[in-house]
Amino acid sequence: MGRTSSSNPVVGRGEPPARPRRCAPTDEPAARPYRRIGAFLLLWFIAVSASNARINVVTLPGRDTVQLTIYNSADLTLVKETRHLTFRKGLNKLEFSWANTLIDPTSVEFRALTHADAVEVLDVSFPPRVTNTLEWRIQSEFAGEVVCEIRYFTSGITWSADYVAEADKAEKLMALAGNVRVTNNSGEDYENAQVRLVVGVIRLVEEIRQLALQNGRRDERAKDKNEVEVKELFVVAGVPFKMKIAEAENRPREIIKEGMSEYFLYTVEGRDTIPTGWAKQLPSFRTNAVPIVSYYKFEKEQWNDAVIRFYKFTNDKPSHLGDEPLPDGDVKAFRVVSPDQLLNFVGATSVKYIPIGETVELELGEDREVLVQPTLMDWQKTGLHFDQWGNVDGWTIKEQWQFEVQNSKDIDVVLDVRRNFEGDWDIESRQKFEKVDASKVKFVLPLKSREKQKFSYELTTRYGTNVTK
Repeated sequence: MGRTSSSNPVVGRGEPPARPRRCAPTDEPAARPYRRIGAFLLLWFIAVSASNARINVVTLPGRDTVQLTIYNSADLTLVKETRHLTFRKGLNKLEFSWANTLIDPTSVEFRALTHADAVEVLDVSFPPRVTNTLEWRIQSEFAGEVVCEIRYFTSGITWSADYVAEADKAEKLMALAGNVRVTNNSGEDYENAQVRLVVGVIRLVEEIRQLALQNGRRDERAKDKNEVEVKELFVVAGVPFKMKIAEAENRPREIIKEGMSEYFLYTVEGRDTIPTGWAKQLPSFRTNAVPIVSYYKFEKEQWNDAVIRFYKFTNDKPSHLGDEPLPDGDVKAFRVVSPDQLLNFVGATSVKYIPIGETVELELGEDREVLVQPTLMDWQKTGLHFDQWGNVDGWTIKEQWQFEVQNSKDIDVVLDVRRNFEGDWDIESRQKFEKVDASKVKFVLPLKSREKQKFSYELTTRYGTNVTK
C-alpha cells in the first residue's frame, strides 16, 4: 500500500554472512548427529543472512503531508506526499511499494525538496523476485535529513457534487447549497490529507486503473505518449495556490476556489482522513436569495399527460452566484410551505457542468396540482384532389382543439403548453402563441391561484398535391 522504505545507513545491505569455522572430519558414529545439526545450523544461518539482504530495508515513518488532487472527469487522482528521510553521503537506496492498490507505477516520481542540488536520482528499477516494488538509487552529497516529495497517479478516488435547493413559498427566490462527496476505493488509506477537486475534462492515453492492474510491459510508444500526458497533468495540478487556514476548529470548513485556464480548482479547507472503502461529504457553498423562475410544461410527446415542474436560474453575479462553474451533480429541491419554514419535497434531478453565466433548467418531475386537458372537438378531411385514375393524391385535414388548464396551487404559476406537428401545417388561435421551430409551437399562460382557463386553436395540415410549402 504505497509504502516507502530506505536502506539502513548503519547496517550494510546484502553483506555476506561470516564464513563458519570448519571442523576436522571424523568417522566416529557419535559425531554424525552433531555433523547433521551443524549442517542444519549452517543452512539456517545462510538462509537468514540471505533474507537479511532484504529485511535490512527499514520502513520509514508515515507521511508528513499528503495532498490529493482529484479530477472528476476521469478516474484519476494526483497524490503528492512528503517525508523526512535521512541520507548518508554516497549511494542510498529507496524502495516504493504499491501492493493491493491502484497506483500507476509508471507515474511514480521522486524529488528532494531540501538540499536538492546535493541529491540526485541515478536510476529506478524493479527489484527481481519482488512484486509491486520499485527501487531508486540515489546519490547524496549531503549526510543528514532531507525533505523529499513522492508523487504518482492512482485511480479509485472519485468525487461528486450534490445540491439542495430551497425555494420560498412564492417560488421566486431560493437558497442553494452545494456539497462534495469524496469516495476512496483506491486500496490506500490517506490520513490527514489536503483535498483538491478539479472540474474540467482530462484526456488520458490510457486509464490509470488499467495501468495499475495490467501485467507485462506496455508498448514503448504508448508508454512515451502516456509520460507526456503525465507531465502535462503534473503542471496543471501543480498550479501555485494559497490555502486558507482555519482560524478556529469550530468554524465551518470552506472550499476555496480558483480558476486555471480550462480547469477550475476547488480546495477543501483543512485536512481530512479518507480511509479506503469510505466516503466523506464536505460542504462547498451556500447562497441565499437566488432568483428563480418557476414554470410548468406540458408536452405530450415527452411526458404523456403529465405536467412537469421546472426551476430556472442563472449562474452569474446578479443571482449571487457566478464565482465558479458548478460541477455535475444531483439536485434535491424543496419549497417552504409554512411561516415556520416547514419544507415540502418538490423533486430531484441531476445537472451537467454549468459554466459561469449559463442558465440552467431543473426538471423536477410531475406536479399534479397543475392540470392540462386537451380535447379534439372537430375533425374534417377536405380539399380532396384526384389523379387521372381517380385515386386521391391530395387532401387537407382540419382539426379543432380545445384545452382546459387548471392551477390548483396556492400560488400563481406560469404554464407552457407545447404542441408538435408534422408536414405542411398552419395554426390559428385567439390565444397568443410562439413558433418554437418548424414543427412546434408553445402557448404560455399565466395562471392565478385556483384559476381555470380555456383556449382553442384550429390546425390545418395539407398532404400530397395540396402541400404548398
